[in-house]
Amino acid sequence: MNRTLSATYLIETPLDPEQVAEVMAGEQSCGTFTRVAGETDALRARARATVESVERVGEVSRASLPNAFLDRLAAKDARAGNGPWHRARVRIAFPCDNVGANLPTLAATLAGNLYDLGEVTGMRLERVAMPSAYRRQFDFPRYGIDGTRRATRVAQGALVGTILKPNVGMRADETAALVSRLCDAGVDFIKDDEVCANPVHAPLAERVPAVMAAVRAHRERTGKQVMVAFNITDETDEMMRHADLVQREGGNCVMVSLNWCGFSAVTTLRRHTPLAIHGHRNGYGAMSRDPVLGIGFQAYQALWRLAGVDHMHVHGLQGKFAQPDDEVVESARDCYAPLCADGGDSPDDRVMPAFSSGQWAGTVPATWQALGRDDLLFMAGGGILAHPDGAGAGVQSLRDAWQAMRTGQSLDEAARHAPALAAAMRFFGH
Repeated sequence: MNRTLSATYLIETPLDPEQVAEVMAGEQSCGTFTRVAGETDALRARARATVESVERVGEVSRASLPNAFLDRLAAKDARAGNGPWHRARVRIAFPCDNVGANLPTLAATLAGNLYDLGEVTGMRLERVAMPSAYRRQFDFPRYGIDGTRRATRVAQGALVGTILKPNVGMRADETAALVSRLCDAGVDFIKDDEVCANPVHAPLAERVPAVMAAVRAHRERTGKQVMVAFNITDETDEMMRHADLVQREGGNCVMVSLNWCGFSAVTTLRRHTPLAIHGHRNGYGAMSRDPVLGIGFQAYQALWRLAGVDHMHVHGLQGKFAQPDDEVVESARDCYAPLCADGGDSPDDRVMPAFSSGQWAGTVPATWQALGRDDLLFMAGGGILAHPDGAGAGVQSLRDAWQAMRTGQSLDEAARHAPALAAAMRFFGH
């Protein structure tokens, strides 16, 4: 049985990348900068990480990050400060038994002190791969893609969602009134904004019952259960208490700001509640926007999937954020890919990608053309709520756009017989 997990890194260094890779393997397993007493050959054979490959991918003339260690080294050897700075892709295998089923320690092993190594001026964790037997020791999504479709009774087509706007400031009764209008408009999914969790003017103790009363009333009238992701981001005990409230009121989804709650809190929440967990990645840009620093989305989402989340934000195509479209598309594909490809017998651990940020009917074609599928949450705030003919027309414009893509029509062709889509194109298109 394969008892190792592997991680792929992009590094930048003025030193020999092969030697730096060995430093990385030692630093993150049983070694330090020099061999120590007790570090026997048998221990190293059992527990030391091993370098699987080093691929040089280019050179740059300037260091990407400051580095006092290399400055000190350059004072003794000018070659260390004159470059060139080599970039290389390094793959390292870590013994699974070094970590066990311990997600915070797994993250510390794969992405801990490596970022502080003196030998590098760039360090980015790009990818993580693991054997099925190891993956099964962690949590799985309760809903994922198929469960979310069942819960919303949307068998095909993108799930049309929206974000409650204004972000903050509405009282509980005002929020419930907006949710009622959005349910009547035909959305499948509604979420809180990441900055609205448990504010004084609309605490969850008031907001959840008020909102769910509106959702239940809509269900009784139409038979449709709209999924609402309540932002329960908080300390762990409070999150569990809030999740219990959502469940008692008949809800089926909660949202957490992953980076600020942490792996342990989200894992505890997963084991506590049967509700879907909508994973919001706000703050991820601080970890990802520099091309030679931080963590790539494949590795990022892999770790959070081990915590058992059901939905993962990927931003949106042609949206308002800084990510290039190809990165958004690759992120969605990461969500669709099982974490393990070794043929092991594991439950379905794919998660539903959530597209948001400046989305409207006009961004649907690029999304469809890039993915060729609609297993996604397509969330539009202004694209629904700012539609000139109202929220219902905003929702309909999105459905018109997705239907056009499924039937091979252009938006212009579809708009001739779809007034809501035509109005959206006139209003947002400029």
